[in-house]
Formats: sequence, structure tokens, C-alpha cells
Amino acid sequence: MIDVQRLGMLREVARQGSFSRAAAALLLTPSAVSQQIAALERTLGTPVVHRSTRGVALTEPGRMLVEAAETISAELRHAQERIDRLTTGRTTMTIATFTSGGRHLLPAALARFTAEHPDVELTVLEREPEDSLPMVREGQADIALAYHFDKPLPIRPGERSRLTWTPLMDDPMSIVMPAGHPLAGRSSVDLAEVATERWVLGCLKTGDFLQRYAELAGFELRVSAATTDYFFAQTMVAAGVGIALIPQVALQPSAELAVLPVEPPRPARYIGMAVTRRRRTQPHVADLTAALLAAAGVRATGPALAREAPGMDGGSGRGRE
Repeated sequence: MIDVQRLGMLREVARQGSFSRAAAALLLTPSAVSQQIAALERTLGTPVVHRSTRGVALTEPGRMLVEAAETISAELRHAQERIDRLTTGRTTMTIATFTSGGRHLLPAALARFTAEHPDVELTVLEREPEDSLPMVREGQADIALAYHFDKPLPIRPGERSRLTWTPLMDDPMSIVMPAGHPLAGRSSVDLAEVATERWVLGCLKTGDFLQRYAELAGFELRVSAATTDYFFAQTMVAAGVGIALIPQVALQPSAELAVLPVEPPRPARYIGMAVTRRRRTQPHVADLTAALLAAAGVRATGPALAREAPGMDGGSGRGRE
């Protein structure tokens, strides 16, 4: 019989990528975690991880077990929710969202939803996609508002998840520069024209995109400031620290700033929502997804809108391809 506690340890090892980081998260020693994984392997008669000096990677049986562990966790959370509703009469929902998308879409969506369901207790958590999607998969959140750039969503390779991804909107990027910049009067700008400027990063993923562009174009990216807040980044641009690449939903109008769309091929984020296939048909989740679609200006067409999240099946991960 497979030990459920060892399954939980394997899941944490998969999440952290090493025994030592998993041990720290579980408040155990690396030796204890390693011994439990070895005991799990003896029970199964096959390795569940590949061990190396760079960390650990799941074998195919290991991936199957992690999937099973996440299913078990989600089922237990679902059962707990049903018991809570029976015993307290309360319905709760948790939304995980990234900052700028939540600021843009959630106010209108939640105003509509709470008007229709004043009895539902909502919890909104600020999380990046690499954290919010596992929360939905494991039953810790009902829905995730997330995004990706030109790369697939942060979902483990080969994962057989039951997440569905519904595109909400494309979020094109613009160059934001001080109003006195020599190019500020232009209607658009080619990224190559400003590539060697000093940059203010409003997000690590934007930095990754610019770094890839710099490597392909053969120049060194010069970063003068890096933050995890697009709005803070724009205040530094206004102060003359550098220029920034900012998504449309995070633009902050200011007389001190000039906003220039990037000429094609224009970089963009692709914003959408993730739910599990099981939860998307539940009335409250369905109503919240409908409210988000309305807030994004997308015409709902029923379950056909939802599809497997990009990156699960080896697809390109582009938003509306």
C-alpha cells in the first residue's frame, strides 16, 4: 500500500526540485525526506526521482504519483468544503490573481458576482501564475487569473492536469519613457531603437523577455532598476531612471510620461483564467467565470471556451492561437 504521507513528501520534492528545499518547506531534515522517498521507491519497486548534483527530477512513475497526490489533496479539500457548507451553511470561494490583472478585471467582475451572490464569502489572494495555477490544481483556490508571455504557462512538462484555460484578453506591451525623451513625440517605436537604453523592469518576466531579445540582437541589456511592481516602475521612469516595457493594463497615465506602442511584432502578455474541469460546472464558479468574461469584454459561448491550459500538451502556449 502506498503511504499517503510519503506521497505528500514526493509532491513537495517535485515542487521544490531538491530534497533540501523540500525539507525546509516541510520542516524536516534532508536526510528524513530522502529516506521517506527511498522507502516509497522500495514499496513501488521502481525509482520515482532521478538524483543528481543539480537536484532531482521525477521519473514517469514519479509524475504519476505526484498527479495522484494532487488529486487526493483536491478531493479532500472538496470534501472539507462540502462538510463546511453542511455544518455552517456558508459558501466560500478563493480567487488567486496577479496584481495588474486583478486590478483591471476583478472590480467589475466581483461587483457583478457579489450582487448576484451576497451570501458567498470571497477570498482574493495575490499570486503569480507559477503559484496560482498549482493552487487551483490542488484545490486551494477555485479560480486563478493568470498570464503568460511567448512561453507556455508554468505547468510542469508532461503534467496530466485537469486544468482548463480560458483566454480573456491580449495585453500588448508599450514603451514608457520620460515625457522629455527625444523619441517621446513618436506614435510608435521599434524595440531595436531603444534596446541599448537603460531599463527599469516592472516584472521579472519582462526582464526575461528583454534579456532574450538582447541575446538574439547581440547587445547587452542595461538594467538600472528592477521591481515586481509595474506602477512603481513607472514612477522611476518619470524620475529619469530609465525606460520601461509596460503591459497595457498596468499603464498609469501621467503628464510626466510618454507611452509609445512597440511596432510589430509587438510583445504581449496573454491573460486568462484557470479552473479545474470539475469545478467549472459548479454554479458559483460558472457565474464568476462569466463575470470575468464580461469584465474582459469576451462574449461567453459556454463550455467550448475552455480548453486545456497551454503547455500541458506540448502546445505553443500562445494565448489565442
